[in-house]
Amino acid sequence: MRAEILSIGTELLLGHITDTNAAYLAQQCAPLGVDVFYISQVGDNLDRLTETLRRARDRSELVIMTGGLGPTEDDLSREAISAVLGETPQVDPALETQLRAFFAGRGIRMPERNIKQAWVIPSVTPLPNPVGTAPGWWAERDGKIIVAMPGVPSEMTRMWEYEVAPRLASRAGATLYTRILRVAGLGESTVEERLGDLIHTPNPTLATYAKRDAVDVRITAKAATEEDARSLVEAMEARVRSALGTHIFGIDSDTPQSVALRLLIERGLTLGTMESCTGGLLASLITDTPGGSASYRGGIVSYATDVKAAEGVPQETLDTYGVISVETARALAQTVCNRLTTDVGVGITGVAGPDEQEGKPVGTVHIAVVSGERISDTSQRFSGGRQEIKWRAAITALNLLRLHLLRENEEHD
Repeated sequence: MRAEILSIGTELLLGHITDTNAAYLAQQCAPLGVDVFYISQVGDNLDRLTETLRRARDRSELVIMTGGLGPTEDDLSREAISAVLGETPQVDPALETQLRAFFAGRGIRMPERNIKQAWVIPSVTPLPNPVGTAPGWWAERDGKIIVAMPGVPSEMTRMWEYEVAPRLASRAGATLYTRILRVAGLGESTVEERLGDLIHTPNPTLATYAKRDAVDVRITAKAATEEDARSLVEAMEARVRSALGTHIFGIDSDTPQSVALRLLIERGLTLGTMESCTGGLLASLITDTPGGSASYRGGIVSYATDVKAAEGVPQETLDTYGVISVETARALAQTVCNRLTTDVGVGITGVAGPDEQEGKPVGTVHIAVVSGERISDTSQRFSGGRQEIKWRAAITALNLLRLHLLRENEEHD
């Protein structure tokens, strides 16, 4: 089933709110076997809304609308659907009774302008909305469907789950199953190169997406049942893992920090961080993750050289190698282990900008992970502004921590 999502509201075009409804609906359509080919936004203008809806209905079997079902003059979804289908709206007595009862139950007199929320046309089946005043519309004619739901996310989500999705599930004729493999340490073009001909398979399909914290490889299969689709995805996943190896750090909603913390917790290890150029960003990412307190003991931000020395970084290290070196990163990691009595320490130092320091170009970053006698480290040169360099350094540190823990576990095995 070909579908289009149409989000309505001038506030979307002005950038006052983010269209989270469209993202949610696109994610929900895929498992039902509904292919979303277009996502559009249009303001609160009847002519433009009608034109956009007519075009969407012409090229799609299903149009999913959110927004424009309120009681005010600029809520125009009902008018646009009526115009496209050439039908005249009338007040439905049963809906009017429900609407007035909704307000009465809250001790409020219903404004008469709300009566438009009780409109229907011949092609419409009203969709119940027990958590709001606006019923949805299921408009079906000539083998095509228009679904209109409220723009309020909580109302839209409930209506989708209880009213719309069950109706669509029996019509889609196929099921999609998707798994996302999250990749660290490789650029998108390198990931695609390593996948080779796998990227061209028709079912399951593969696609790569560069995200801020990873490169995602999406595997999607279509089959008659979810079990068959899942089986196709799992077979392809094995081939992708063979091609990308330990660069795959997680699936679906996993993040570099959640995976690293999970490994620490599974092994019963505690973690401390000591950061210079990242200014506590690594600690912030870790503490944003639920369950982090089970492993993370704390962090030290040591920006100035004398602060590093005061916290316990050996002065001879700072004198010999300077504060921006891989040796200093190792010393930071060992120092935080000593200071906070942790099993594992991560140290980061470098130049985030804007000026070069001690002959080190902007973007030079050194990272080390220490646990006992074992040390893992890396030196990188990142591009971009100060915020981007700090972000990439923190994400790289998390990936180095993950690989360090994996190698340690292999050695113990």
